Amino acid sequence: MIEQATFDDQTQEAISILFEQFWVLRATDPTTYQMIREREKKLRKYVSERLGFDLIVHQHFIKMEKIPVDPKAWMGIQEFTTPRDYAIFCCGLAFTERRSVDEQFLLSEITEEIGELFPGELPLDWTNYQHRKALVRALKCMMNFQIIKAVDGDIENFAANEDQEVLYEVTVYARYFMRSYPEDLFHYQTAREILDSEWQRQQTDERRKRVYRKLMFSPVVYRESEQDPDFAYIRNYRNRLRDDLEAHTPFQLEVFKNAALLVLPERKQRYSLFPNQKAIMSIALHFSSYVREHLHTYVVNAFGEIKLTTVDFATIVENIKDEYGTGWSKQYRDMSYAAVADELRLVLKEWELMEEECDTGMLIIRPAIGRVIGRYPADFDKEGMER
Repeated sequence: MIEQATFDDQTQEAISILFEQFWVLRATDPTTYQMIREREKKLRKYVSERLGFDLIVHQHFIKMEKIPVDPKAWMGIQEFTTPRDYAIFCCGLAFTERRSVDEQFLLSEITEEIGELFPGELPLDWTNYQHRKALVRALKCMMNFQIIKAVDGDIENFAANEDQEVLYEVTVYARYFMRSYPEDLFHYQTAREILDSEWQRQQTDERRKRVYRKLMFSPVVYRESEQDPDFAYIRNYRNRLRDDLEAHTPFQLEVFKNAALLVLPERKQRYSLFPNQKAIMSIALHFSSYVREHLHTYVVNAFGEIKLTTVDFATIVENIKDEYGTGWSKQYRDMSYAAVADELRLVLKEWELMEEECDTGMLIIRPAIGRVIGRYPADFDKEGMER
């Protein structure tokens, strides 16, 4: 383990921003840009040695190239709803990369070229409402990343009428959105090959970099097999990992038999945390409490997992709604048992506390769910809530 001086609060804040944001633009956030720029040497050394990441410091922006060990659904662009959105977005990037900085273009120009570049078996049809909505989502995302900016007009009008025009301008950031790859993209046949190529340039300490990436990017790291080498590394070096992470980030490392995770002793608004402020989290905590209280009734395998049928899961939701539901928000008090179960299942899967077997449909409760529970205080007035 490489020793390095503890980061002060501002340097920890800087590394937090690099993890949480795609990039920091000098034009829109000069204070943060300058804060990171002043700590460039320390930050570059740390993210390179621990995670194998490149810190790009450009005169217009700062960006840390974040590459996961395994991609997760939440890592995508949340506003996108179909693969078509991503395809149109990439075609839009190809369009802007061939334009000069500050060059202006019309919506009709980019739609024409996106139509020509689109790789789908069926062509795009801008008279189709769903295709127009996909384009709106893609171009709004490009605007959010400030790859392009609108000079005149509103892209939302295009969803209602394909004849609408908008005038756009290419920004200086257009050519820097995509990261560079060891080989031309045409050399790769699958997404897995692209991810695997990342480790070809990591000549030293691959295991440590994999572990740091997993811990920093995942809600929890599980022991996936008896001989899981990444989890064995965490178990064997947990004290050194804990000391290093606490010295350079606001996180604390917790390691259990089958799970390891980073926790924050104090809630910080910058981070996406479990539980968050959404009302569904109360239900997730009650679900966790129920599972722990009834652990003796379940079969727990060697990896701390519990298998449930969808009927079993629905029954638990009914039980916790009957027990705790009077304290839930009105939205969930009025929902049917089935609707609550559907939403809860999605949340637990998103936070990697549950997964679903594709072949059987069985739900697997993963061990980290027991780390956080929630109950009402002893003086909770259920009758008063019902009144």
